[in-house]
Amino acid sequence: MAAALINNQASELSYMSKFLNAFLIGLIVGLGILYFYWRDTQQSAMILELQSDIEKLSQQTEEHLQATSDSPLTFSEMEQTYLPPIQQDIFENRQNAITTAIAHTKDAVVGINVVQVREYANPLRSDPFFRMFFDERMWPRTVKRSFTNIGSGFITTPDGYIVTNEHVVHDAVEIMVTTTAGDKYEAQVIGTDPLLDMALLRIDGENLPFVTWAHSEDAIVGEWVIAIGNPYGLFDVNDQPSVSVGVISAVERNFERDGDGRLYSDMIQTDAAINRGNSGGPLINAEGKSLGMNTMIFSESGGSVGIGFAIPAHRIIASIDDLLRGGVNRDYWIGIRATDLTGIMWRKLGLTQNRGALVTSVDKESPAAEVGIQIWDVICEINGYPIDTSADAREYLRNTDLRVGQSITMSVNRRGTYHDFVLELKPRPGSEINLEG
Repeated sequence: MAAALINNQASELSYMSKFLNAFLIGLIVGLGILYFYWRDTQQSAMILELQSDIEKLSQQTEEHLQATSDSPLTFSEMEQTYLPPIQQDIFENRQNAITTAIAHTKDAVVGINVVQVREYANPLRSDPFFRMFFDERMWPRTVKRSFTNIGSGFITTPDGYIVTNEHVVHDAVEIMVTTTAGDKYEAQVIGTDPLLDMALLRIDGENLPFVTWAHSEDAIVGEWVIAIGNPYGLFDVNDQPSVSVGVISAVERNFERDGDGRLYSDMIQTDAAINRGNSGGPLINAEGKSLGMNTMIFSESGGSVGIGFAIPAHRIIASIDDLLRGGVNRDYWIGIRATDLTGIMWRKLGLTQNRGALVTSVDKESPAAEVGIQIWDVICEINGYPIDTSADAREYLRNTDLRVGQSITMSVNRRGTYHDFVLELKPRPGSEINLEG
């Protein structure tokens, strides 16, 4: 009896377990069916909404085109007009001070291609075989060779005046200027100043785009600048200049004369890339005005390493004025010869220390003689620059842009007493006027 009861209970439990399993499986399947049905409904609604938006946009576009049929939009205008809001914001934010400055200036930048002729020593005269069979006096000491050079420049007036570096057009027999409009002009050299590495060219044009000048004395270290030019002749590819962006790294950088006799002073340093062919192009600020002219770099490889230099605008403007007046006469005359102090000479001359340049002769009727400088005077300063040796005096005069007509102040010690003399630089007697330019 008890066994029969137990069997009945076990049978009932087995039945209930199967029922619960079937119910759970059915519930899960039902929930899955409901989920997929809900998802399909949502997607259908989104598709219908999107189709409605597209139809509305198409209708608005058609109505707008019909309303403006007399002046249809260009493709670029339509693209800007109908950009989605997010893309429109991105497009507008891409326009900034730098892109505006470039757009305002780039058409005034030109590519310069130059044919140069230079003289070299005749290699045949140094050839042992040649000298064995031929008389070297029959052959010229030098030979001329022509080669091409590239550079940049920029138009400074609407009637075609262009500035560039002198080293770009040095020894040029032909100068071809290319504008962003694809026009080519043969340029005329108005004047050059090799010392300052400045050249002024002119092309025959009217109403040309031109660069305006910034106040380079107000340049700020750290402000954004853009170098524009013709690196490696890329301007010739599609008549468009290349741009590089950086900041002003330093100002008023001064250098001694280089091997070619050029003197770079008050230079603006920038990390904007300047490469071969960039020489002569403008260095512009965020207002689209030229702070200077890209001129040289420091590099071990020959390419940009982020240390470039530009001639400041105020020096370029002054040089343009000089060149338009015919050039600059730097063949000045002072009329002094000096040497170093030796031994205890400085004590005999009443000096408190052994420094200065001893005047050993003064030319008659020279600027030095006219102001009263005498033999045995010791030059201690020139324009406030300390002079310890006669070499210091020569280096100062060599590395300063002095011209006929300017004045310099010499501070001399005359047997223990200091005197200041102001000398006006005069042309060297017996020499023709030497105008650099």
